[in-house]
Amino acid sequence: MDESWMQKWEEVKDILTCPVDLETYFTSDEILEQKMQVMEIGNVSLPSGKILVRDPLVFLNAGEKPYFVQAPKGNFPVKIAVVKSEEWGDRYAAVKVEFTKEKPVLYREALIGIENLEGLNEGDYFGFMVDAGLGCITDAEVLPYIDKFLTELNVGNIYDDYFAEKFAKSYKEHPENQRELGDWINWTVPNTDYQIPMFASGFGDGGYPVYFAYDEKDEICGLYIQFIDIELALSDEDDGDE
Repeated sequence: MDESWMQKWEEVKDILTCPVDLETYFTSDEILEQKMQVMEIGNVSLPSGKILVRDPLVFLNAGEKPYFVQAPKGNFPVKIAVVKSEEWGDRYAAVKVEFTKEKPVLYREALIGIENLEGLNEGDYFGFMVDAGLGCITDAEVLPYIDKFLTELNVGNIYDDYFAEKFAKSYKEHPENQRELGDWINWTVPNTDYQIPMFASGFGDGGYPVYFAYDEKDEICGLYIQFIDIELALSDEDDGDE
């Protein structure tokens, strides 16, 4: 890591915190009269603890840099918080990797270590870009196996020719909180035991923040992706109705 960047990060890291207690998305039955439901979608494999959150169809390539914070190594459960809205339909509001059972007290944005940290204001975030309506969680050590498989697969369109069938099967086996074409899978990279959860990204394409959660002992207890700030989305919707 660049030492000057790390020094700057120490100065601004408290700005890049989530204003929402994301764990409430996973513990509340409803938020502002929007019903909530939690799905468990299996484990994610993190053999090195160097995590990447990316759009799996567009930005998951060899050489992609993981977040600089070292996460625990191993296989960890992944959950999706679903907001069940009459206006939006069933939407994935947040995704959580649970490292421990400890309660988060702080969420700091997960960064790669090359971001421009100048001129940040409260509420700013960098996030990861989605261009194909999907996000995924994986590990830097898994990337070469993904590349090898996709190179050998050699198809014209990786979604249409390979993943579409798997998403459709997911819907058939687990129809709740999914559209008919499928909204999540837990993909095992062929010829490995590495699991990569993939899931629809909130309101679709755009940029979404990722946070490491810390417990009261300042130890990492989880990773959270925020796809929808429910309170903010509802306030925006109310403003639009006026």
